[in-house]
Amino acid sequence: MEKIDLKINETIDDLEFNNLKIIQNNDGFKFGIDSILLTDFSKKIKNESIVLDIGSGSGIISILLSEKTKSKKIIGIEVQKDVADMARRSVILNNLENKIEIINDNIKNIEKYFQNNFFDVIVTNPPYQKNNTGLKSEDEKNLISRHEVECTLEDIIQKSYKVLKDKGVFFMVHRPERLVDILYIMRKYKIEPKVIKFVCPKVSSKPSLVLIKGIKNAKEFLKVEKNLIIYNENGTYTKELLNIYGK
Repeated sequence: MEKIDLKINETIDDLEFNNLKIIQNNDGFKFGIDSILLTDFSKKIKNESIVLDIGSGSGIISILLSEKTKSKKIIGIEVQKDVADMARRSVILNNLENKIEIINDNIKNIEKYFQNNFFDVIVTNPPYQKNNTGLKSEDEKNLISRHEVECTLEDIIQKSYKVLKDKGVFFMVHRPERLVDILYIMRKYKIEPKVIKFVCPKVSSKPSLVLIKGIKNAKEFLKVEKNLIIYNENGTYTKELLNIYGK
């Protein structure tokens, strides 16, 4: 593991998997359980896949997928310069430069770097809030991470269709209240929704997240999987969640 110089307010956190570490900024947007669940949801990809991680943030999904799959190459694209730099340093920290590349740019410019029909798999944990909705943080980094300031849900899905191979696979985590928008836009750009899995804090709770798998140019058929429950009623993690964390 490489020695990395940290910037102000940065820490190195243990991912508790294969000795992987990640750099995070205590004043910035930190990864949450949604990134962990998306990684687990998308880990059964074919060997030697070329993967695009849209809105890669700290690089958490790219780094975990690099060890949980036998993918050939993972490209993360992140619009925020300092966040992309932090992700690059996490890649170096874990000696994964030969497997992960981080690009600092907007997904709307993806065709500057890759031709159409290039990627086997796309994963994305995008901003959940439409622009000009909800409570906004005064911090610009958190604002961009949570709200569709730099790109919209439609931008992400439209560009995903262009750079995905035919029958390429698209994975997303999002909020259930945006599900109608998500399914409508996926159909519009011919990424057929194939699997949906809702995530609930407890059995008695309504879903707080939704995991979605789509396939480019696939036939119609949607499977709704059993809900993933995070906590038992006594507040402890469920067995399913502990398995995801490798406990």
